Amino acid sequence: MKSKITWQEGLTFEAELDGFRFVIDADKSVGGQEKGPKPKGLTLVSLAGCTGMDVMSILKKMKVDVDAFEVETDASLAQEHPRRFVEIVLRYRFRGKDLPVDKLKKAIALSQEKYCGVSATLVPSVNIKTEILVNEEKIKS
Repeated sequence: MKSKITWQEGLTFEAELDGFRFVIDADKSVGGQEKGPKPKGLTLVSLAGCTGMDVMSILKKMKVDVDAFEVETDASLAQEHPRRFVEIVLRYRFRGKDLPVDKLKKAIALSQEKYCGVSATLVPSVNIKTEILVNEEKIKS
């Protein structure tokens, strides 16, 4: 896996990852032009994508069909520099009929404890919490 960024102007860079190109930038408040996502935000997308792909793959093997699935993140940052992630909440939202909650929990646990490399990279320095919602009803962990 390789990546590269090339400076464009100000704080705008063209990023290349595995042949895909996109722009990253910073907030206007720090001199950016907001032409693309911020690098820290891409970490959250990477975490959500990694665990989301794991969960869907595991559920497929368990023969669990869902109608819709989302992973949301909420992150808290340190007040002092470096403004690193202190806590991230992963909110798993499932929609479907008669979804087996035990299997949903198992798929999430396997992702978080065994398969998701992004999560494993962030832990132990970041506290990662999970919330599970099935058809908008919060499930106890």
